[in-house]
Amino acid sequence: MNRRAVVFGAAGQLGLELVRELKERHYAVVAWDRSQVDIADPAAVEKALAGYDAEIVFNAAAYNQVDVAEKEPQAAFLVNALAVRSLALGCRQVDAQLVHFSTDYVFDGMARHPYVEEDLPRPLGAYAVSKLSGEFYARAYLDRALVVRTSGVFGPGGLTTARGNFVELMLRLAASSNPIRVVADHVASPTYAPALAARTIDVVERKLDGIFHIGGGYPISWFEFAKLIFDAAGVQPKLTATNEREYRTPARRPRYSALSNAKMERAGLRPMPPLKEALMNYFARRTK
Repeated sequence: MNRRAVVFGAAGQLGLELVRELKERHYAVVAWDRSQVDIADPAAVEKALAGYDAEIVFNAAAYNQVDVAEKEPQAAFLVNALAVRSLALGCRQVDAQLVHFSTDYVFDGMARHPYVEEDLPRPLGAYAVSKLSGEFYARAYLDRALVVRTSGVFGPGGLTTARGNFVELMLRLAASSNPIRVVADHVASPTYAPALAARTIDVVERKLDGIFHIGGGYPISWFEFAKLIFDAAGVQPKLTATNEREYRTPARRPRYSALSNAKMERAGLRPMPPLKEALMNYFARRTK
């Protein structure tokens, strides 16, 4: 019998890849987006999980409007924290493993080295606090929850999802012919969604739990990432570097939030693909 999995947030760029990868591995998959099951509704979550005897529940749904969250922290907390509590309780009732995705933003960016799982979180804003709270809820109610922290996710699904991704934003700006300014003093580890989905399922299939970092594997500033995107796309817009002082945002962000994948690799998983390779794959899939 095929293993049974549920994916919440199935319409997002990570959710789409989870569904695709699970089906390729012959899982029986039920995929729900917000219009079908709103994870912020505890009764709906309980009913959905009780009606499908899943072994694994993936939560790829999230409130990710970092700046807006400073004006509406309750909305961010409802989706990123309290909804995770509902999912954890629902998983406990049906004895399913919860796989919950978190963020590099749980760190303050002061470490100046790729963060490992043992580093102490220190969120800087409402969004980050809500995501860290979701981690706590998942692990408080379940003995074998898997929390996957990632960074700057981009995948082909960004073409059709409402918020897109950084790659699509850069391409839109390039098409406008206006000068483009990107921060050079913020470093992350942009992560290719298909590879993230595949490695996450690999962790599950090794029967592991706890916290794992699965980032792009390569610390890079957003300015340098933009240059790689334009090189891969074969375009040459006018691109200049800016910094945090010139580009103020309502929410504070960690200046350095790259993630170390060392724990994942010690568990026997393949390293994440190099960023240039991931971008070439992205553009190849984008044009299909």
